[in-house]
Amino acid sequence: MFDAWIRLGYDTLALGLEAQEVIALRLMKVAAGGSAASRECHLMVTEKVAASHDAGFKVLSSAIAGHSPQAIMSNMVEGYRTRVRSNRRRLSAS
Repeated sequence: MFDAWIRLGYDTLALGLEAQEVIALRLMKVAAGGSAASRECHLMVTEKVAASHDAGFKVLSSAIAGHSPQAIMSNMVEGYRTRVRSNRRRLSAS
């Protein structure tokens, strides 16, 4: 069980580092201006709302299913990491 908490800590740290990279990539895109910057600003807001909704749903459904607190948090962090990695790939390619 202790190993699961260590893994959750690692995953949370990785999420923070990956998110910082996405923030930097987005800032560069927004600083460049134009229609791509406007679209990126719109995506930032809509994606955060959707990610928050999905995280809340994962927490609630996992809690109802009787999962452990560690499993609930792991599911939520993994959902955020999936979205952040997707954004990193998209922003790195453009």
